[in-house]
Amino acid sequence: MSTNILLPWQQEAVILQSQRILSSFQYWTKHPLLEVSGSPTQIAQALFEAPFPVFSHGTEADPIYNYANRKALELWELDWEQLLQMPSRYSAEPVSQEERLRLLKEVTNKGYVSNSQGVRISRTGKRYEISDFTIWNLLDEENQYCGQAARFSQWTQINQS
Repeated sequence: MSTNILLPWQQEAVILQSQRILSSFQYWTKHPLLEVSGSPTQIAQALFEAPFPVFSHGTEADPIYNYANRKALELWELDWEQLLQMPSRYSAEPVSQEERLRLLKEVTNKGYVSNSQGVRISRTGKRYEISDFTIWNLLDEENQYCGQAARFSQWTQINQS
């Protein structure tokens, strides 16, 4: 595995996506996602190492993840290469898809939604109750919509029966 995959936050595309995630969160919520300063690479590393999951997807018809920090990768049980091929809808159970789509449409219309909760699922089927959840629209350098990002600060694995 290459160093870029082991340390994705060092890639130019990931540095740029990290900046979009942080600046868009600040734009919509009026407060920082993470208190961090330094070079763009240092800021990307801080986001990647944050103690809470952060992830984003693009604007494809079936949006594909284009970013996840270490905590999100651990919870979803993915490596970087798997993440970049996974439609974001796979993180919600089939029974939760309608609610997930409703939330994403609300975010598209309002810019962001906070304090949501729900159940998400890892690649291997582990289920998590998540809360203190925020989803927001991502804006590029020209202030154009370029996807959505999310973070949550509380999660509990649900016991399988």
